[in-house]
Amino acid sequence: MPDTTLPVFLAPDVPVSGTTLLEGEEARHAATVRRLRTGEQLVLSDGAGAMARCAVAAVQSGRDAALTLTVLEHWTEEPPALRVHVAQALAKGDRGELAVELATEAGADAVVPWRAARSVARWDDGPRGGKALGRWRATARSAAKQARRAHLPAVAEPVSTAELAQLAATMSATYVLESAAGTQLTAQTLPAGGDLLLIVGPEGGITDGELAALEAVGATPVRLGHTVLRTSTAAAVALGALGALTTRWH
Repeated sequence: MPDTTLPVFLAPDVPVSGTTLLEGEEARHAATVRRLRTGEQLVLSDGAGAMARCAVAAVQSGRDAALTLTVLEHWTEEPPALRVHVAQALAKGDRGELAVELATEAGADAVVPWRAARSVARWDDGPRGGKALGRWRATARSAAKQARRAHLPAVAEPVSTAELAQLAATMSATYVLESAAGTQLTAQTLPAGGDLLLIVGPEGGITDGELAALEAVGATPVRLGHTVLRTSTAAAVALGALGALTTRWH
């Protein structure tokens, strides 16, 4: 495994050997912000498991920045047997983006924005909603690179409670993080593989109607401990627990 301090850059394709060209915004960041020079190394990732340690063979700066890279080592990282999807309720201010950042760093495999009844933030179907979704996706992309993850979590289109219930019905297991729940996440018998859905409510909490709709399709309300976490931190804490309780960290 290469040096984990090397910066990670995303590219559509990661060749097994030979040379390749890094272009666009990633190349501008590498040349202008990171100021990488000939002979230095970086890690190239396609966000889907393929990664390569590369040496910079040539640098072209400016608006049309490009880096010519020589592949030194290539490997593929498989996704975890148990994939965790995080349904994150829309949150006010930058707390939603913070939730996505922390969940991505903690290993979320997918993020689903949820239009919960008590969400203060409201994403419409027009340009404003599109910009908000774009910020979540950019946050996930940046956090995945910072965490040097081989897999970039997808951030889906926002869903209603009815749509979230439909998604929950397809999962191997679904857990609703609820501070008033009578059982803890650590007491659950977790699936060894498949897809698990973690549902995080908004600052005002999940309504009785929402909880009933989710329980009707098999979701289990659970708590993490005796304290109440913010909506922006709950998913990351739960992902940490799942990493230790399953083979996800192995």
